[in-house]
Amino acid sequence: MLSSLPILNHCSSSPEGATPAGPAHVSAGSVAPGPRTNPVPPGLHANSVAAGLRTGRSASAADGASHLESPLTETDLLHWLREEDDSRLETLYAAADRVRHEMVGDAVHLRGLVEISNHCVRQCAYCGLRAGHTKLVRYRLSADEVLACARQAVEFGYGTVVMQAGEDYGIGRSWLARLIRQIKAETPLAVTLSLGERPVEDLAAWREAGADRYLLRFETSDRELYARIHPPLGSRPSDRVELLRTLRGLGYEIGSGVMVGIPGQTYETLARDLLLFRELDLDMIGVGPYIPHPDTPLGERLATRPEPHPSADQVPNTEKMAYKMVALTRLMCPQANIPGTTAIATLNQESGRELALCRGANVVMPNLTPVQYRAMYEIYPAKACITETAQHCRGCLKSRIRSLGRTIGTGPGGRRRLA
Repeated sequence: MLSSLPILNHCSSSPEGATPAGPAHVSAGSVAPGPRTNPVPPGLHANSVAAGLRTGRSASAADGASHLESPLTETDLLHWLREEDDSRLETLYAAADRVRHEMVGDAVHLRGLVEISNHCVRQCAYCGLRAGHTKLVRYRLSADEVLACARQAVEFGYGTVVMQAGEDYGIGRSWLARLIRQIKAETPLAVTLSLGERPVEDLAAWREAGADRYLLRFETSDRELYARIHPPLGSRPSDRVELLRTLRGLGYEIGSGVMVGIPGQTYETLARDLLLFRELDLDMIGVGPYIPHPDTPLGERLATRPEPHPSADQVPNTEKMAYKMVALTRLMCPQANIPGTTAIATLNQESGRELALCRGANVVMPNLTPVQYRAMYEIYPAKACITETAQHCRGCLKSRIRSLGRTIGTGPGGRRRLA
């Protein structure tokens, strides 16, 4: 149970696994808000923080050029992605935390996640929901079940409901449009969808019905790697980057992201992913470690034919690598909403989300899916919190967030675009 685990009581500069300074280990029932660390010094803004991380330069408020005019270069990104020295990485994490504080504030927004279906027509080589995973018991929530989850989100004070599924054409255009309209009519919630590469006609109908945001991870900017892990659906081409641009044109806030450490991913690819985040001007960005599923082609290969000497260019799927990506994403896209992902929490259930929140993240997505379905939404095994009730998860997360000296966000929590 997460509530029985030790939790951090403020953002610390300690590397993962180390004990932060101060009264860091307390029970969830006796959390007192801790002080914010790494306060923003007078005159130090996102521009100078980012400039200070440029290769060979030191941080200074006098660096001058705006962050948006002088972002980290690909060379800078490669340097930080390959950095392994924990003391140096604390500089990166502290910079990301300062930019997060300045650009999106100290509120942590809670998005209620509802996994409405685990059906999927795709054959992605990494995903446990893939159509070829015939051992997986499939489910699809009814409209009443989804509405009950949305009402629970309101009761818990969440500002958004996120409806997530595989690419499931059993979720019809009209059915979901009616459901979105009902949620918008009955609640003040923002509605986020994450339903795969649906036809433009579906996406337009759901936007017209009131959906606010759409999440679609492009997974990697490397077209060759993408083709290997994400086969096309029949003759229909797959171009998630172009689909994200289409979603923007339809009026959605758009979210995307990548897996960190998928086999075949290089540091150069990951640096280009970060540059693409910025080029797309994403409103939401999720990054998390690749966690192998044994019943997928990639997972089976890693289990049966592990690479004894991985290439020096292969990105590791480690917790540390995920934190580096969270921090660099914040610096590249300072206004974006960035979650502390479930995948990070799965690698470190004790404090993974808290460490992500201290390294640039400002969103957490507590699970509202009815408990009897959660284990069946098995994108990867041993996901965090699959046995926790929604009520328990709410209390635990709020205590953990307050223990960092952060506040609970209110309202829809959309992207704040600053001049």
